Amino acid sequence: MIIKTLATGSTGNCYLIEDGETRLLIELGITFKRIQQDLNYETSKISGCLISHSHQDHCKGVQGALNASMDVYMSKATTDEIGIEHNRIRLYENKKQFRVGTFNILPFDIKHDVENHGFLIQSDNGSKLLFATDTFYVRYKFSGITHLMIEANYSEAILNENIERGMIHPVLARRIKASHFSLENVLEFLKANDLSKIQEIHLLHLSNSNSDEEVFKKSVQAATGKLVFIP
Repeated sequence: MIIKTLATGSTGNCYLIEDGETRLLIELGITFKRIQQDLNYETSKISGCLISHSHQDHCKGVQGALNASMDVYMSKATTDEIGIEHNRIRLYENKKQFRVGTFNILPFDIKHDVENHGFLIQSDNGSKLLFATDTFYVRYKFSGITHLMIEANYSEAILNENIERGMIHPVLARRIKASHFSLENVLEFLKANDLSKIQEIHLLHLSNSNSDEEVFKKSVQAATGKLVFIP
């Protein structure tokens, strides 16, 4: 499976995955014009787009994708929160698998401040991708994963230091802790899951002020012995 990050972080999220047969976008949190540019205007080769939740940094380009006759998959709650209707919207339900091209996709609920979903995506070629972002907790366990894309937004130590220095207001810090995955939680999640088949781990949505790329990468590599990428 090939993973390409078009954008990640609070200003926008968009990821391309492909297995040699099917190309799929996860999140449309940047303008559709930029998505077209990043894909060399080959959007007709995209089989579908998955949207996890309604925040703008994950759905900004939805209308543009729909206008370009792309199928966009999201939950009913997300469509209602965005306030959008279109005949190319495909509704998915929590823990009900659906198929796009050569991918079987299972949405599962994760914790955020709006309804949010992660995705377990299995290709006919045997690759199995787990995607989860904008959550402070994942209550499910997984096995046989070959590729992992997971949020590592902040470190407890860095965030607490920023609070003490007056750089982060305590109210904002509480919101971050109640809606995003910390490095510490990522490490606990990795311990709780079967990593025997993991080929790649991609750490997503790192905070500009509450994270440290080098520390995060080394910590996850040390804990797993796997290839770790930070887009």
